[in-house]
Amino acid sequence: MMDFNQENLFGQIEDLQELSFIERPVRRYLKTPEEIERLTVDEELNDIERAVYLLGDSSHQHFIVRNWGGGSVASYQSSRSFSSSQTYRDFIRENVVFQKSTGDISSGQDVQRTSVVVNLPNLMRQNTSETIRRVVPKIREVLHVAGLEMQLAAAVSFLTILQEELVSIAAYIHSFLPIILVNLDHRDTVVSNAWLETLLTVINALPKETIRQEILSPLVSKAQLSQTIQSRLASCKILGKVARKFESHIIKRDILPLVKSLCQDVEYEVRSCMCRQLEYIAQGIGVEQTKNAILPELVELARDEGSSVRIAAFDTIVNLLVMFDSDDRTQIIFPLVMMFCEKSFKADETILAPLSHQLGKLCHGLSGNLTDEQHLWFLDFYKKFSTLGLQHENGQSEHMNQFYAADVDAKYVSVRQNCAYNLPAMILFVDPKCFCSELYPTFSTLCHDPETLVRRTVATGFHEVIKLLGSSVHIVHKDLVALLQDESLEVLDALLDHLPEILRLIITGGDHVGTESKVHVPDLIPALSVAEQRAATSLKWRIHEKLLLTFSCLPQVISSDQIYYKFLPIMFRIMTTNNVLPVQRASARTLCVFVRYNRKQEQRQEICSKLIEQLGQGRSCWNRLRFLDTCECIMDLFSKAFFCKYFFLPVLELSNDPVPNVRIKFCYMLPKLKSTLKLPADKHLLQQLELCVKKLLCQEKDKDVTAIVRIITLELDRMDTTMESFPKRLQEKDLLDHKKEKEESLLLEMEDVEKRGESKSMNEKKLLSSFNKDGRKKNKLGRSRSLGGRVAPPKLTSDKSTMKLTTTASNSQIATTTKNAFLSFDGTIQSHSPSSGGPSNLPSCSSRFYSANSNEQKTNGSKDTLPKKFNLKSRKSNP
Repeated sequence: MMDFNQENLFGQIEDLQELSFIERPVRRYLKTPEEIERLTVDEELNDIERAVYLLGDSSHQHFIVRNWGGGSVASYQSSRSFSSSQTYRDFIRENVVFQKSTGDISSGQDVQRTSVVVNLPNLMRQNTSETIRRVVPKIREVLHVAGLEMQLAAAVSFLTILQEELVSIAAYIHSFLPIILVNLDHRDTVVSNAWLETLLTVINALPKETIRQEILSPLVSKAQLSQTIQSRLASCKILGKVARKFESHIIKRDILPLVKSLCQDVEYEVRSCMCRQLEYIAQGIGVEQTKNAILPELVELARDEGSSVRIAAFDTIVNLLVMFDSDDRTQIIFPLVMMFCEKSFKADETILAPLSHQLGKLCHGLSGNLTDEQHLWFLDFYKKFSTLGLQHENGQSEHMNQFYAADVDAKYVSVRQNCAYNLPAMILFVDPKCFCSELYPTFSTLCHDPETLVRRTVATGFHEVIKLLGSSVHIVHKDLVALLQDESLEVLDALLDHLPEILRLIITGGDHVGTESKVHVPDLIPALSVAEQRAATSLKWRIHEKLLLTFSCLPQVISSDQIYYKFLPIMFRIMTTNNVLPVQRASARTLCVFVRYNRKQEQRQEICSKLIEQLGQGRSCWNRLRFLDTCECIMDLFSKAFFCKYFFLPVLELSNDPVPNVRIKFCYMLPKLKSTLKLPADKHLLQQLELCVKKLLCQEKDKDVTAIVRIITLELDRMDTTMESFPKRLQEKDLLDHKKEKEESLLLEMEDVEKRGESKSMNEKKLLSSFNKDGRKKNKLGRSRSLGGRVAPPKLTSDKSTMKLTTTASNSQIATTTKNAFLSFDGTIQSHSPSSGGPSNLPSCSSRFYSANSNEQKTNGSKDTLPKKFNLKSRKSNP
């Protein structure tokens, strides 16, 4: 029974044994001495002589079986193909015996010859004339029988020679263009397409006369029906390319007849290919000839029986809308498009996706020529597309979570994805002022689509929608929150690319210039927190890193108190608990940005203390390494004086760290530490630094640390310390540091002004309340003494106005210094403008924080939005 099963499964035992012997020559990798000798090249040959030797005589290759996917296999099979009655085992036996008899050296020779072809541009750079005279003719001979790899390498090398202008155009036409034209007719479609792409690029550099003689003239015969489909397809692409090189009368006389002939070809592939080239033909012949010659062809092709031809005609019509006048659009294009769209719904669903992709561009191009009824028809058609493939429940369509087809077809998903892609164009089509009534339900539907691809496409173009809505941006607040809290991180990733711009426009109410008032967005901060939690709990740490870096825009969006209570604890948690180094560094940099634009000195000092105590003095060496990373960010974002005041000495303490890796990182930071010092003010810090370096040189026992200290010491000796006594010799980096220092001092001044303003407003309220109490007492006393007596309360109008004017004047005086500079949130000056007296210019993005009044702080720091103050005291972290 066992023998019977084995025989049925594997065939006769004798056949298996025979096949085992046949496989041995196929798996033979070792070369014989004769083969090694034939593959060996004399080392004394120069590059050109070696190339000529390797190319050699290629006539023996034509019937050698190299491998089962090579070009020679195809030529061999064409002459020795096995019949249908022949078994596959017999065919293998014949091929292996044939390979054994001819030798197994062609594989190595092909590799050598291919390397010569790949190296052809380098040979041209070394000796152009000799390469053209000796190497290029050999390559031309080899390409007749070359395989796929060598053909593709030759196409790339020939194109590189032209693009890098290694030879003149005349020499290229004489030596390389004939080879390109000959290989266009290669039997392998991949090879012929590669040479075709090379030719299409080469045409841009060729003179008109060469194109006419060498390329355009042979097209008359190659475009005939007697030629292969591959040849006619190549003719279509070449016609579209050369049409942009000639005048309109030449195109009309020589090219247009061939174009019309190919548009009527019997093969739908040729008609479709030629239809897509009509756009370039139209650009060459002009508007009038396009109307007379091209438009009739497009109308006929739009009614073609092949769906690919109709799609090509529709795409070409949309791309050529600007070349048709109003009458053509109204009388020809619109009825044709309307018929095309209705047919796609009823009979041919294969064109739904291409149609939906071009719908936004089509509507925008026809918007100026449509009646109200036609306008409504296109809008309804778009709305149908946006819900295509979804199964409604009880006729309700408010939220996409209420319905979802059990088996959604992929083409329907791509249709809705294209609708999401066309949202900005459709907003322009309906007018942004009508967005809420006409298009918002569709927009919200796409934002809650059950397919991730659709929601991701909406997120990708969300910033464009925000720009178009302007002051009506509040309509999409809840949709932004929904996308931020989306369950798919792909949606969040797409939204992060333009999230700073989106948040800025959302907060300012769509004002592109920027306003002092900020719009409160409900659930924005919780949505950002949820997004961070989802990214943190996933394995996609790059999205988490990207999100944390994006959080550096939050000082433009929300108040310092909201950042302090909501986002700073998140940054500290990530720095101390996350295991991904790029994520930790991203959180460290964002935390430094938060500190940089925090408007309360008390909070800044507490954050700095927590950084030192929890990271710099933490028990875990990883925390101490992150402290050094954070200090590098502080050096970039803050002034030298700020760093020296808070962090210089804590960093020096790490020179005694028990972990060598921490000391190594500290040593690498020594040059940056020295660059933060200014003499003579920081002379004592410089002494501490020199003492620390000497101690490392004398007492360090770890050999890696010692080697690095010696190298860094030489670099420190070559460095110069900034001298404060020569302000006229300040370099650009010193001017930048001076600006940062001025901005930090202005933060303190602004904080004092706000505190004085708050105290005055509190005193004013107390004074008013006391006067009101006194007035009520006196009124009661007057009424008790005499029923007709009245006591008027004291007037406070003049005092109150004086207080307001004083506070407003001090605010405006400081705010006027923040107009003519811009400091990005990564700490780099993007533009400089000379200041005309007064303090140094401050960033426009920061001026929004400086000029915000106390009422804004009370609104942003209300009990509804702020929890209790988190503890910033020292806490030892686990190692």
